[in-house]
Amino acid sequence: MKGSEFDFNYTVKRSRRHSSAIQIKEDGEVVVRVPFLTPDWAVRELVRSKEAWIRKHLTRIRENRSVRGGKFFEEKELTELKKLARKDIPPRVEHFARVMGLNYGKVAIRAQRTRWGSCSAKGNLNFNCLLVLLPDEVRDYVVVHELAHLKEMNHSPRFWAEVGKVIPDYKLRRAQLRELGRPLISMIK
Repeated sequence: MKGSEFDFNYTVKRSRRHSSAIQIKEDGEVVVRVPFLTPDWAVRELVRSKEAWIRKHLTRIRENRSVRGGKFFEEKELTELKKLARKDIPPRVEHFARVMGLNYGKVAIRAQRTRWGSCSAKGNLNFNCLLVLLPDEVRDYVVVHELAHLKEMNHSPRFWAEVGKVIPDYKLRRAQLRELGRPLISMIK
């Protein structure tokens, strides 16, 4: 459905849900999910109330697509990036684990669409291969962030204090990760 007052399309999906929600998919599709009996005028009003938010996200998607001319990473490229990351990231993990006085399990490198890194309850660490495309200081921030989860499996003030002990300017680096990384990670299918 395309409302006359909007310059973007949106799809309405009705279901047994109790509340309404707007989802913007990676390809820029706007989906409005509403309960079965929601009238069309209420759907339009919901979209109107969230129009600025929708436009902001659609603009970000368009900007992200322009980074690589709208092309996704091909499997061959991701394979090469994984090889590079396997050489680059484990030594960083080893270094910062020593600095932080921590032991960890396995280090895995993956092409992930939603995460830069993760830490399991068993102490295993996962990192996104696209980290090798980011500046060293941003990579180090992600490594320290995941290692800090070995002490605090949350994002509490104690967790951020652990990160800050090693990387005092972590807020700046986290902002860099968002700015530089978001366009890259959106290029993984």
